[in-house]
Amino acid sequence: MTAKKLLRVLSGERVDAPPMWLMRQAGRYLPEYRALRAEKGGFLELVNDSDAAAEVTLQPIRRFGFDGAILFSDILVVPHALGQDLWFEAGEGPRLAPRLVDTALESLTAAPQRLDPVYGTVTRVAAALPPEVTFLGFAGSPWTNATYMVAGQGSRDQSETRRLAYTDPAAFQAIIDAIVAMTIDYLAKQIEAGVEAVQLFDSWAGSLSPAQFERWVIAPNAAIVAGLRSRCPNAKIIGFPKGAGGKVAAYARETGVDAIGLDETVDPAWAHRELPAGMPVQGNLDPLALIAGGAELHGAATRVIDALRDRPHIFNLGHGIQQDTPIGHVEQLIAIVRGTAPA
Repeated sequence: MTAKKLLRVLSGERVDAPPMWLMRQAGRYLPEYRALRAEKGGFLELVNDSDAAAEVTLQPIRRFGFDGAILFSDILVVPHALGQDLWFEAGEGPRLAPRLVDTALESLTAAPQRLDPVYGTVTRVAAALPPEVTFLGFAGSPWTNATYMVAGQGSRDQSETRRLAYTDPAAFQAIIDAIVAMTIDYLAKQIEAGVEAVQLFDSWAGSLSPAQFERWVIAPNAAIVAGLRSRCPNAKIIGFPKGAGGKVAAYARETGVDAIGLDETVDPAWAHRELPAGMPVQGNLDPLALIAGGAELHGAATRVIDALRDRPHIFNLGHGIQQDTPIGHVEQLIAIVRGTAPA
């Protein structure tokens, strides 16, 4: 059996002092990241520079010794590989063009070679990671990527995409199917290049009704899991349907993922009761509790650990770490999770 604690948990083993990593642990709260980003000129410049992206991936491992290293990239590289233009507007976030609310999917010309820098990053990181650290790759789930592809940017309620899914489900299904196919290939090549487990991020899963959730979240993620396992039979897959609430249980049962990531709004005690017995759970500290630090952080982290003590558990946040998170609070959290903090 592997000595890597995080992989052991993903295989269903329950361990004392859960392994941990933090979503967005490679990023803006670290001064070494901010310095490198300023040198390279921007976010996408970092993502597409394999040497720089590998360095960013490794920075939090050197500083904190997390049990998992998460690939530094972005979910929107898949829409970019499907043929949309991708750029970031300062202070406003990502943009994609042409918007699929205006243009048919058939107008795009796929460019899978745009993903090559990511595979280069994976190769470099895999060669440099400490032997006890698990290397995690990722991709955006089809519904979430589709919301950006249709609207051309993020939106508060994903109304344009939800409207298209209702008014022209065949056209929307074609978009989903294209994302599924590209994502299977993308994740398989990440694994072939050296990642050891992958996470599917469905950041906007909470915006759908139960029936739409079944069609546009559960079914496409299940297709990715099945397709990836046909290419990489031993693939370990974490599903993270943010905002899904009570629908998390159906997602866990029906997608085939190995582990389920919980956002901070899910009661971990409820999750322990409702999720399949023995299924590994990841999460779910509120990122704002990490910013608070002190006794609030100690109490919040301890509640998560205690609620999930009797099942395989990977400690993580309920979403990405905030850019104004103090370094000292991350160090405090590590000590709490690993049992070295003062009582």
